[in-house]
Amino acid sequence: MRHVIGVALAVGLAAAVFFAASWGYLRLLRVPVVNGAAATLPAGGGSLLHDANVLYAFAALAGTGLLAGICVAVRRVSPLAAGLPGLVLIAWTVVYGFNVARAVRYIPLKSDAFGNGFEALLFNGLLAAAGLLLIVPLFIPSRWRSRPAFADQSGQSGAAAYPAPETTSLLATDWDRTAPYTNPNPDPYSE
Repeated sequence: MRHVIGVALAVGLAAAVFFAASWGYLRLLRVPVVNGAAATLPAGGGSLLHDANVLYAFAALAGTGLLAGICVAVRRVSPLAAGLPGLVLIAWTVVYGFNVARAVRYIPLKSDAFGNGFEALLFNGLLAAAGLLLIVPLFIPSRWRSRPAFADQSGQSGAAAYPAPETTSLLATDWDRTAPYTNPNPDPYSE
């Protein structure tokens, strides 16, 4: 079930990369033009914190990065959530390396800001870098297995079955309460 949810998250992450990150990246690349004159600085040379276009574009990129980071870093998320979009991004970059016209031809919504932003991400090599980051969880064997549910005789499972030690000090100050270990099941052959 975890991997099925991972595939659904992979579709969501791929959509976020194509729509949000592409749109945000294109908005950050575009320098606004005022009255037909070419502007050389974003936000007219003023503060970027007060320019709504820059803030929306940055929020789209940051949200996509946060979703990708959660899919990569959280152990309970299936590695397919980050790995599948990463493989697609790497494959698209490989196609771009062999045949630029074919890679650009397959970009959907080419006439919209999404397609243009995706093309800019592809041309600048950012899709390849993001793809390489996203496939890392595919190569970690522990990410493919779910955590086993441990249970003791009392029926407790998980972390409750293994209580934390009473002392967290590195030095033992309670040496007077120590006692030798006695085996509750002595070996009958050791007489």
